[in-house]
Amino acid sequence: MTDTRPVLFFDSGVGGLSVLGPTRALLPHASIVYAADSAGFPYGTRSDADIAARVPALLGRLTERYHPRLIVIACNTASTIALAAVRAALDLPVVGTVPAIKPAAQQSGTRVIGVLGTPATVRQTYVDDLAARFAGDCVVLRHGSAELVKLAEAKLRGEPVEPAAYREALDGLFGQEGGGEIDIVVNACTHFPLIAQELSQAAPHPVRFIDGGPGIARRIAHLTAGQSWPETSPPGKAVFTRLGHAERALEPALSGFGLDTIEAL
Repeated sequence: MTDTRPVLFFDSGVGGLSVLGPTRALLPHASIVYAADSAGFPYGTRSDADIAARVPALLGRLTERYHPRLIVIACNTASTIALAAVRAALDLPVVGTVPAIKPAAQQSGTRVIGVLGTPATVRQTYVDDLAARFAGDCVVLRHGSAELVKLAEAKLRGEPVEPAAYREALDGLFGQEGGGEIDIVVNACTHFPLIAQELSQAAPHPVRFIDGGPGIARRIAHLTAGQSWPETSPPGKAVFTRLGHAERALEPALSGFGLDTIEAL
């Protein structure tokens, strides 16, 4: 029998679409539920304690409603703070999002890499550990920008954004001592690949931006290997914890990712 259980993607907003995209490419017939905690957005400026309590509770409710086969926490902030608690609470596979510091260090020529995330992500000891394990011979410069998260959301709503806003947001990374030597930037927020072109154009010198989306997609494909899917791709569903005008404005962008139905949790 066809297994109709969905893969559940979770983020504070639409950043997880940058993980959903490559997953759709590998698993075109997968049933998808995309959940955004719009009532709690943005996570990057919330306290660790708030996120640690909020994320497991929400994913528990979502699991009860949608019965997913697998959960993807497509949010770096939520993953670095709440992944262990979610895995302990739920009896199903849970995939987190890890900043791509290891491949950045492997590919950097200057041995100076940037980590661009939310304020909550870049302050985590988890990022310290990744840098120590995989980029010990590199200078790792970090910058947390809540503004870039808002710019990504605005872009997907179809709102115009001045290029200067991207340049100003990046000044906090490239303006640091040694910032002129950065050759690779880790997009340690799933929102940022959605504005990859804008970031590349705003950078003060040519750099490469990398993220973990394709690797996460491969992990999802591996964990679901051998499982059945519907013969045709079913309509995807987007779920918001607060469904208002701002969320409705995302409908065209969501449809482009195969999410044709929108509802409130």
